[in-house]
Amino acid sequence: METIRILIVDDHEVVRIGLRSLLERIGQFEVVGEAASAQEAIELARSRKPDVVVMDIRMPDGSGIEACRAIRSENEAIKVIMLTSYTDDEAIFASVMAGASGYVLKQIGSHELVEAIRTVAAGGSLLDPSITGKVLERMRGMTREQQHEKLTDQELRILRLIADGRTNKEIAEALYLSEKTVRNYVSSILSKLNLSNRAEAAAYAVRRHLLDEPDPFL
Repeated sequence: METIRILIVDDHEVVRIGLRSLLERIGQFEVVGEAASAQEAIELARSRKPDVVVMDIRMPDGSGIEACRAIRSENEAIKVIMLTSYTDDEAIFASVMAGASGYVLKQIGSHELVEAIRTVAAGGSLLDPSITGKVLERMRGMTREQQHEKLTDQELRILRLIADGRTNKEIAEALYLSEKTVRNYVSSILSKLNLSNRAEAAAYAVRRHLLDEPDPFL
């Protein structure tokens, strides 16, 4: 069988050691790195190019959800499994919309985790059975119109510029903002619209004919 390259992300060293010990027993698996923070996860995913990232949600420098979104926006071939002890509805839904292929609880058995990684690596997706209903119910209750109304005027301006093909640097120069501020706005836009990356945001803007509505402030 083809080797599955795995990146482990958790801020607790003991958890990382335990996961590495478990996964390296599987001949098909190769652990290519460990990260203790969201930023480190993004950097290692970029340099090590794992097939699957096994990621916790809570991290000292941010959220595993945002790290998932950043990793998937750079490389959609990388699959992400959120492995967490939290069953919070918002976290579950946000993880799925950020591009996670799986959301499983830490109470999962070792055999089930191994199978989850194999499933995701093969292009499948899965949710812990205890939380699947919550996500489906939430998704049924949402509409694109409601999501669109959540954007501020500044976020709409930035969304239009994304759709126009502008980089973060170019957007920052056009709106007299710092690149870090623009990155924060882009992250907020993706979260509010439940999109995974800039390409989806651009397509959303085109479908909603936002480029047909000139912004007098641009």
